[in-house]
Amino acid sequence: MRLSYAQLARRVEAIAVAMAAAGIKPGDRVATLSGPSIAFVETFLGANRLGAIWLGLNPKYQSRELVQVLRDAGPSLVFFEPGSAAIDDTTAMQAVVHEAGLDDCQLVALTRTGGAPALDVWIDAHPVRAVPAEADASDGEQAAVLVYTSGSTGVPKGAMLSGAAINRFARRQNVLWPLSPHRVLNYFPINHIGSLVDMFAPCLVAGGAMVLMEQFDPLQALQCIEREKLTLWGSVPSVFMLQLALPQIHEIDLSSLQLIVWEGAAMPVEVARALRDICPRLATNYGMTETTSAITALPPTDDVALLTQTVGRPFPGVSVRLCDEEGCVVPPGQVGEVYTRSDQLTLGYWRNPAATEAAFTQQGWFRTGDIAIWRSDGNLCIVGRVKEMYKSGGYNVYPREIEAVLEELDGVSAAAVVSVEDALWQEVGVAFVCAPQGQVATQVLEQHCRARLANYKVPKHFRVEVSLPLLPIGKIDKVSLKAQAGRLFGQDEVGGHSE
Repeated sequence: MRLSYAQLARRVEAIAVAMAAAGIKPGDRVATLSGPSIAFVETFLGANRLGAIWLGLNPKYQSRELVQVLRDAGPSLVFFEPGSAAIDDTTAMQAVVHEAGLDDCQLVALTRTGGAPALDVWIDAHPVRAVPAEADASDGEQAAVLVYTSGSTGVPKGAMLSGAAINRFARRQNVLWPLSPHRVLNYFPINHIGSLVDMFAPCLVAGGAMVLMEQFDPLQALQCIEREKLTLWGSVPSVFMLQLALPQIHEIDLSSLQLIVWEGAAMPVEVARALRDICPRLATNYGMTETTSAITALPPTDDVALLTQTVGRPFPGVSVRLCDEEGCVVPPGQVGEVYTRSDQLTLGYWRNPAATEAAFTQQGWFRTGDIAIWRSDGNLCIVGRVKEMYKSGGYNVYPREIEAVLEELDGVSAAAVVSVEDALWQEVGVAFVCAPQGQVATQVLEQHCRARLANYKVPKHFRVEVSLPLLPIGKIDKVSLKAQAGRLFGQDEVGGHSE
């Protein structure tokens, strides 16, 4: 199915009118459970045309996860594609909304592939009426989207993002990362900021072409770049590694690419070099849901060291500072927590004023929970997460620093360091190393670390794996690895390094 912008505009207006006829008002929540299909685009834009607040639901969610998010968001209308992990049919969806306490919620079942025919039936079933005047009066600064955080450190929270903030980000990114024409593939789950903000919004404001892939397939995604002459290849490091390992990679024409971008995790050097051989214009950014994506970013470059060791300078319109535990700015060359302030920040967490207050300083700076250091060239290096930092022998240890050292080794595609309690040293590190060929010895890993790191930073335990567990968006699942480390190495009798 292909839609022009004129056709899309007519569809969006019809959906907004039908929503109004169904009783949806500005500020009401509208949810969509689907892959990155045309139904995602149309229901998102339709809800925002009306002034409603839209949220995406991942088809991989299990019933418990759906209930959790729906209970918190309280949508009045849910579009859903049967056939997800928990939703086989309308009866299953009814059971989920009932458990969430939403018996008055309206349900609209979509066709399994794209949703358009079923959506047409729903539109036709509602009498024609105009979109309320207050929808036209909106300045866009109100909440337009709820994006639920991954919940890796607790119960997911719904970050409220405004349409104006998304628009500002999209236009700024297109200036920093220009494309002509703008043609991109979007396979990211629609509940993630990577799909809605990083991929979709910049393409929309540029009037570009977007290919939506509901079921991601690494080979078909590459073939799509060739067939549709896409100019942007945007993904996450783990997926790039998967695709570069395909035997057909050298048979596919990727010459249309003007830019390759990754987000969400650090990129191993050998992977960055392989991507540079395909396209010499590479870029990355550092951001999060609550900041409407980018906090810092690199302009297009072929400098692999810069791309793998830093996350760039402050994104246009964004202020960044590094602060200590008391909130004071740290001197140059010292690590500190990343604080940021801009007109792209979240409006707060939905129905969670306590979490909102805790996330912001009185001066309006958002506390990211990330630990970083400024390089002398003005680029930022992420060292780790506040909650991932651990103390070993009284010293602060930041996992990302160790991971970067391990990823320098040939044969290592990714590394993840977590901590376990230790009777002597308080905490020690456990390094999980992904070596797809399985030819890296733990002794080599330890020697490599000892040659480059202070002794208290060297992990006590090393595990070589063919693959590491991933979250749905492609990031390494450190919660799972920490639990595994605890089972394997928790509370050793004797510590593993000397002072």
